[in-house]
Amino acid sequence: MATDLGELLVPYMPTIRVPKTGDRVFKSECAFSFDSPESEGGLYVCMNTFLGFGREHVERHYRKTGQSVYMHLKRHVKEKATGAAGGAIPRRRNGKVFLDLELNRDFNGEDYEYEDEAKLVIFPDHFEIPLPNIEELPALVTIACDAVLNAPSPYKKQEPESWEEDIQVSRHARSLRQLDNGVKIPPSGWKCQRCEMRENLWLNLTDGAIFCGKWFFDGSGGNGHALDHYKQTNHPLAVKLDTITPDGADVYSFEEEEAVLDPHISEHLSHFGIDMLQMQQRTENGHHTDNNARPRVSEWEVIQESGMKLKAVYGPGYTGIKNLGNSCYMGTVLQVLFSIPDFQRMYVGNLQRIFDYSPLDPTQDFATQMAKLGHGLLSGQYSKPPMKSELIEQVMKEEYKLQQKGVSPRMLKSLVSRGHPEFSSNRQQDAHELFLHLINFVERNSGGSENPSDVFRFLVEDRVQCCQTRRVRYTQRVDYCIQLPAPIEAATNREELLAYEAKRKEAEENMRPPPEPVRARIPFTACLQAFTEPENVPDFWSSALQAKSAGVKTSRFASFPEYLVLQIKKFTFGVDWVPKKLDLAIDVPDFLDLSRLRATGLQAGEEELPDLMPPIVLPEDTRGTFDFRSPEIDEAAAMQLAEMGFPLEACRKAVYYTGNMGPEMAFNWIIAHMEEPDFAEPLTLPSMMEPGPSTSDSPMGAMPLANSPPEESISILTSMGFPRAHSIRALKNTNNNLERALDWIFTHPEEEESDALSDMADTEPNDNAFSNANSHSDSTLSPDRDTAGPRVKDGPGRYELFAFISHMGASTMSGHYICHIKKEGRWVIYNDHKVCLSERPPKDLGYIYFYRRLSSS
Repeated sequence: MATDLGELLVPYMPTIRVPKTGDRVFKSECAFSFDSPESEGGLYVCMNTFLGFGREHVERHYRKTGQSVYMHLKRHVKEKATGAAGGAIPRRRNGKVFLDLELNRDFNGEDYEYEDEAKLVIFPDHFEIPLPNIEELPALVTIACDAVLNAPSPYKKQEPESWEEDIQVSRHARSLRQLDNGVKIPPSGWKCQRCEMRENLWLNLTDGAIFCGKWFFDGSGGNGHALDHYKQTNHPLAVKLDTITPDGADVYSFEEEEAVLDPHISEHLSHFGIDMLQMQQRTENGHHTDNNARPRVSEWEVIQESGMKLKAVYGPGYTGIKNLGNSCYMGTVLQVLFSIPDFQRMYVGNLQRIFDYSPLDPTQDFATQMAKLGHGLLSGQYSKPPMKSELIEQVMKEEYKLQQKGVSPRMLKSLVSRGHPEFSSNRQQDAHELFLHLINFVERNSGGSENPSDVFRFLVEDRVQCCQTRRVRYTQRVDYCIQLPAPIEAATNREELLAYEAKRKEAEENMRPPPEPVRARIPFTACLQAFTEPENVPDFWSSALQAKSAGVKTSRFASFPEYLVLQIKKFTFGVDWVPKKLDLAIDVPDFLDLSRLRATGLQAGEEELPDLMPPIVLPEDTRGTFDFRSPEIDEAAAMQLAEMGFPLEACRKAVYYTGNMGPEMAFNWIIAHMEEPDFAEPLTLPSMMEPGPSTSDSPMGAMPLANSPPEESISILTSMGFPRAHSIRALKNTNNNLERALDWIFTHPEEEESDALSDMADTEPNDNAFSNANSHSDSTLSPDRDTAGPRVKDGPGRYELFAFISHMGASTMSGHYICHIKKEGRWVIYNDHKVCLSERPPKDLGYIYFYRRLSSS
């Protein structure tokens, strides 16, 4: 027999591999379905690619690849016999076969026993060889089988890449001296203390100074002021501000001239008011713990509809998503997406085509994994009601065991979170950020085909007005979600809130237990009103004045999406950098009419701002170019503001930047900028250097937008096959340097932003009432754009609420998410793997709301 098996396997020996370090072995889940070794047909693991396949999909892999040898894994699960007087757990057969299996069932050793079975199967004849079979199998096959059976989970984090291992602990970390200068870093509003850049900022860990990083060849980065600061002070370590997470941060040593590790980074940051230990207090292992749970006990009960006998529902569209450990933020978003017909059509309607044309490794293909999840949720295959006999048996035993198991989208989560510092962790995250992240994945993977994210895409018209000249500029941009402010001052129970706050402070001073919390009740109309009001534009540069001035911006809908996503801005940052949640309820309507927010464009009598850009200041021009000349300031207006209690230097800056328009305008500037770190510092004006002869003779070096780069440079780039608009933008971003422009094109291969966006002269903030999905990823606005602009599905602005996602807990970094979706005229609650009919949907406590457009009829 041994000779027969050896001869039988000889033709297949070249295809049988032993898993090496780095190979991922998928022995717990099918690549195309949620079949596992527990499923009726078991799981087939390819002995060459180590991918797992259910019985319905293994033939496809065999036909596509020609791989013939698979390991078939089967787990037999059965409930223990009742009435046994403390009998021992039956012996497992092949007990070491299924180490590190991650299956859908939550095993309880006291209730279940199981037996594991493994065998080799040779296709296409399905010849089976039971395992273990050491004596009869060739040594290579035995080693390969043993390695597959004992392989760790493919979802465990791999060892760090070799380049990461080279990062060493800084020799300055242990003995770093920090100045007691009282500097506390706020959680937002940073800018370089020398050039006012707001990106690529580094915090010096000795004195708390914030400066920009080095300049990059593609025109990004900064002006190197962090390095200049080190040369002046010899303070060696700096941390990049936008990389600080509970797991650490990016630290650079100027003296050692490389990225370094700082084992004491938590202590060093806490010196400046950044408390990483508080940031780290989150939920663990899927248990919804909360260190400040008492104030939100009612929130947990109301949102989850606790205390009500909710009826479980089964079948297509009523399949839950199992919590993989703080993954409910992803599960709720995916449930809502797959309740939308466009996503169902794209991924489930095209299921066979997607599967047939999937790459050799379908675990790394976004469309395949979305189709797999969509089929799992909508087929009803993983949401079957219990048999009548099972229910009778449970009644007789006076016990009830939950039948709903749900599906576990481990492959999809691993794919979309790969490389993301937050989503790749096991910590709780923001469902809104995950929604935008998924939309970018859909955009990138829908080029040239149907794009289901079209239903969310809409155009925003931004109107920016210079307060001094009253001139305006209109621009359009793409977005996917609107963010509604929650004005606490508009609460209908304001007196009750003030009384609670007074009692809370009194209890805190007297060290007594706090009073019962009071939730703010805010009318939805107040949120909409706050959304439509003008907002100040920080660091506004007026092309009419060719100087900084006060500017205001309003945003309206240039088009209405088919599906409107609305986020309530419930979360904010405390001074300790820990996200906090506002405890509020909003009477969100079932029907919404936003027609009055339709954009109107340039109106009669309005005068547009000139097409001039701020003068370009190259990095080498910024050093030592500060001009401390005395600007013209209405000192009387400044003194009038100072008498109100504001710092005199802040008042002088307010008067200057509002063009001496009077105390009222300057007061508005103060309110908008008073949280900035340099609010009270003296006014300093950097001199404007002449950018060169190519910028014309316009005053102060301002460059007309209409002036294109030299035609000969454009011709050289277009002759290489690059689009003309892209070539012009590359030259503009690199000050008409042909070599740098070529590098810029290669580093921005997919950027196709419109000329209106790239030529925008007046500085506008990213943090506005509309969210920008593209700020969370390196993808472009939309891969399916044509020459007419982004594809949108415009229509009437009347909507009906069909889903909402709710959050419980003190911040996005902790707590739990669930969602309610209206299906077949009834509200259904999706709480991880549990799916039930909702008795009292808590629409006033939602975090993200989803509306669908009402038909015009």
